Amino acid sequence: MIGICGYGGYVPRYRIRVEEIARIWGKDPGEIKSGLIISEKSVPDLDEDTITMAVEAGKQAIQRAGTDPADIQALYIGSESHPYIVKPSGTVVAEALGATPEINVVDLEFACKAGTTAMLLCHSLVQAGWIKYGMAIGSDCAQSKPGDALEYTAAAGAAAFLIGRDPLAALEGYYSYTTDTSDFWRREGEDYPSHAARFTGKPAYFKHVLSATQGLMQKLGLKPEDFTYAVFHMPNGKFPITAAKQLGFKPEQYEPGLVVKEIGNCYSASSLLGLCAVLDQAKPGDRILITSYGSGAGSDSFSFQVTDRIEERRERAPKLESWIRRREYIDYGMYVRLRRKLKR
Repeated sequence: MIGICGYGGYVPRYRIRVEEIARIWGKDPGEIKSGLIISEKSVPDLDEDTITMAVEAGKQAIQRAGTDPADIQALYIGSESHPYIVKPSGTVVAEALGATPEINVVDLEFACKAGTTAMLLCHSLVQAGWIKYGMAIGSDCAQSKPGDALEYTAAAGAAAFLIGRDPLAALEGYYSYTTDTSDFWRREGEDYPSHAARFTGKPAYFKHVLSATQGLMQKLGLKPEDFTYAVFHMPNGKFPITAAKQLGFKPEQYEPGLVVKEIGNCYSASSLLGLCAVLDQAKPGDRILITSYGSGAGSDSFSFQVTDRIEERRERAPKLESWIRRREYIDYGMYVRLRRKLKR
């Protein structure tokens, strides 16, 4: 069996409430909260970025797996907020985690699904027998234009997964669905992304998430009732709930991974943090569905089956809930400072 041997998640401690953002722009917070099904979002500190968060999540993954960092022979980090335009994030993360120079490293980008693609690449290399372990990371400090709808959800966080043999959750299969759908983009030199508003729903998010999930279940001969948990990319709270219901999943299957309500949309880490939350409570034999979504556009859908390794390994590092509960609220002024929104 090949799959997740260790995992880790990280969320910055700072939070800003939906009400505070709405107050600045003269919006109705009740309408926004009910429409997005989100109450607050995480905000990175001045010394936090995609790299530092990836390192923290990666350390936890290694702790849970109980492996030597020198055995990690591939590290792929997916993000759309790499600190450098030219210079990889992965080299810094690999060295900080204690990996040796005999490692394959690359930064990936496909909006919010690069992290799940990193998992697939690591799995393929392990399956081929070319590496012992590979680390897949999704990490982002999402950007949002002041006053834009994205400002209520664009958040920060990271999730890391050590892929190898003798897993705590074995990968049963995957299915990807991709088209050229321009629902979200940011050109070179622009500070903030642009989006196609309502167009990001039906022809973008829902088309790809539903197609990938249905394709996976058909490929593996599974039905919604065969899964204990279901996790979908979370641009807000409304979209994943709607997708889950359309696919036939029940609240008890998708609610445990719906972390967006309290931390916002962590982009490449979004669905992966939901997976961390689910693994923190899963039992041997449970089957987990996870479907990511990246604008531009594509979805990766995976089926994992939890093994008896989960009981021992998950206690070796802090659970995601501890990072979510470690919160400190800030006002919009501090938020502007931390996100460096004032330009000289």
